[in-house]
Amino acid sequence: MSTETLMKYDSPAESVFEALPIGNGRIGAMIYGSAASESIVINEDSVWSGGLRHRINPDAVNGFNEARALLAEGRPDEAEVAAFSKMQGVTPNMRRYMPLGELHIDLQLGGKAREYSRSLDLSSAVADASFTVNGVDYTKEYFVSAPDEVMVIRIHASEPASVSLSCYIDGREDYYDDNRPCGQNMILFNGGTGSRDGIFFAACLGASAKGGSIHTVGSKICAENADEVMIVLSVRTSFYSQNFEESAQVDTEMALQCEFDELYYRHVNDYRDLFERVELSLNDNSEEDLSLMTTNERIDRMKGDELDNKECRRLINDNKLFELYFNFGRYLLISCSRTGTQPANLQGLWNDQMSPPNGSRYDLKVNTEMCYWLAESCNLSECHLPLFDLLERVCGNGRVTAKEMYGINKGFVCHSNTDIWGDTAPQGEERTASIWPMGGAWLALHIFEHYEYTLDKDFLAEKYHILKEAAEFFTEYLTKDSKGRLVTGPSVSPENTYINENGVQASLCMGPAIDSQIITVLFRDVIKASEILGKDKALADKLAEMLEYLPQPETGKYGQIMEWAEDYDETDIGHSHISQLFALHPADIINPYKTPKLADAARATLVRRLINGGGRTGWSCAWVSNMWARLFDSRMVSENLKRLLSHYTNPNMTATKPPFQTEGNFGGAAAIAESLLQSCCGEINLLPALPEEWSSGHVYGLKAKGGFTVDINWVEGKLTTADIHSELGGELRLRANCVVSVACGGESVDSCIDDGVIIINTEQGKTYNIKA
Repeated sequence: MSTETLMKYDSPAESVFEALPIGNGRIGAMIYGSAASESIVINEDSVWSGGLRHRINPDAVNGFNEARALLAEGRPDEAEVAAFSKMQGVTPNMRRYMPLGELHIDLQLGGKAREYSRSLDLSSAVADASFTVNGVDYTKEYFVSAPDEVMVIRIHASEPASVSLSCYIDGREDYYDDNRPCGQNMILFNGGTGSRDGIFFAACLGASAKGGSIHTVGSKICAENADEVMIVLSVRTSFYSQNFEESAQVDTEMALQCEFDELYYRHVNDYRDLFERVELSLNDNSEEDLSLMTTNERIDRMKGDELDNKECRRLINDNKLFELYFNFGRYLLISCSRTGTQPANLQGLWNDQMSPPNGSRYDLKVNTEMCYWLAESCNLSECHLPLFDLLERVCGNGRVTAKEMYGINKGFVCHSNTDIWGDTAPQGEERTASIWPMGGAWLALHIFEHYEYTLDKDFLAEKYHILKEAAEFFTEYLTKDSKGRLVTGPSVSPENTYINENGVQASLCMGPAIDSQIITVLFRDVIKASEILGKDKALADKLAEMLEYLPQPETGKYGQIMEWAEDYDETDIGHSHISQLFALHPADIINPYKTPKLADAARATLVRRLINGGGRTGWSCAWVSNMWARLFDSRMVSENLKRLLSHYTNPNMTATKPPFQTEGNFGGAAAIAESLLQSCCGEINLLPALPEEWSSGHVYGLKAKGGFTVDINWVEGKLTTADIHSELGGELRLRANCVVSVACGGESVDSCIDDGVIIINTEQGKTYNIKA
């Protein structure tokens, strides 16, 4: 068996839903692959609409106190009026992500393109398009190199002197300053994004040719009668350096001094160092020759048709498509989040609109966090690092927001969104979402998660202050309700609305379940980090005491996990967010082994949501798939992953939610990993939710908490062998879910079993062989 890595198509893309994304973490492009006239949208991750806005409402502290008092009196409708007039940002919106421009390539063909094919090779991060015109075979190859910081395109013909073209940059709805030659066969395109503290950019387009001639004309580069042409594009901005124009030109000049094969070699080696760490292979159950089908045809095939009943659709299988989807998720993260770049936004790195939906910002109600659910488990820890760089900016701005919005002089707070600058004031004017003070706290949890997987104590020491300050804010912010519980508020259960005992519909509330769950995990993380680092014992003791008063998950009248502090009904039973199950995933407060009754209530919550239309976007379906994996329900994992691919996946495999949102891809890939390996409650669980259809296969290179790397093989749905490499030594608590032997270096290893958990004291650098 081998893993599937080739996405292929038989026609050029006609929309962004069909275009193929390429990127190096900082520079991104969507490849349409048109034969003659091609337009490629170019992104650079720091091109946002302006500088940092100070948007905090001067009446915020009064609004906060007034809204909290009205909520305590059971008057949520009046509380919303107060909050949304006095706590919303005086400028509602933070900055938005924008495209840099468009690269146009006009290739002179003299006839109609035939025998067309287009592909994206996930094993090399190279896209291509090929076609034949009048007996001449043309090939276009595209990649964005991280080592050389440039996008590279090669256009080659099978016959000499057959490549004549012009290329140039424009776009941005005329929002640029200059576009003219800056050197031999190079064009400099520059401008800025507005406001007195805006972001300025420079893109340098260059080209070289083998055979024929090449020269600039105005703002274009023209090649005539060449055997092949290599086009190079670099981008730099003032966000990273004040020498951005010079840097852009140097990047292009250096790249043009290299042969295409040299640039290709460095790019592929750099990319494969990350991508080849993990391999998933599943048995082929398609019963068709997949080599004859394009990727979009395979996605469509999963839907079935109007003549198929539900049982028939279950028989439409394509395990290799799940392999491809898993690999595409890892590919996207490598392509849009690398060390020193910005983190993945709502569309990863790729955006073709000046005013994209939701500003293509960082949505902290689950979306941004979901982008990084696969980072640690899928062995891409370095790709997680940009999130922590953003968190530093969030923390700094959040201290100001804590003081000016809430009158709190300890710690930091961030609401439902942030932007490149780490803006922490409420975003937008949505009563169901804006005033939610938990965004920074949820992000901060990723710090300790990164530590748990890597055991990097230096990293924990460097970022500990963010965890600490996130917790310190809540030591001052939390208030006791009528039952003596410490609760948040005014807050919301993201994007949902409840009906209270008086029949009033509202979103603003005190103590929604997700808030208490996030704070529970945050306080526990700070307590553990404090002990590991040997500091702040007084704070840790205070947090431990406060934990006793935090509400924990409760079961409501439908047998469900309650979403609010009271057992209210929601106005939309099938709501896309299932925020009250944060405790199940990504947290492990709810676990079938540790809290079986709450796990049953979580199951009831999911069923109630889904039968009423929940999970109806890519990201929501992906989150649901992770939750079913945590409940060890392999059948529901399979059904929801199939639904994710068949109903919420575009032809180019990006997750749907117009235009697309890549967190659905990241969440879906994470769910596949969760079905094969879980690190919860201090235990490693092998094949906890393996779908029946994935009867045989292997996964190599997954990571588990505690610094373990895990390889797993299975046949007929049963574990055969697993190899667990201990990077740093320490106790391994393992659930193999069958009788196994444990060896290391050919010798049997002493272990003990406690309530189904195999306990092994591992040594640093050694590999432990598990055999069923």
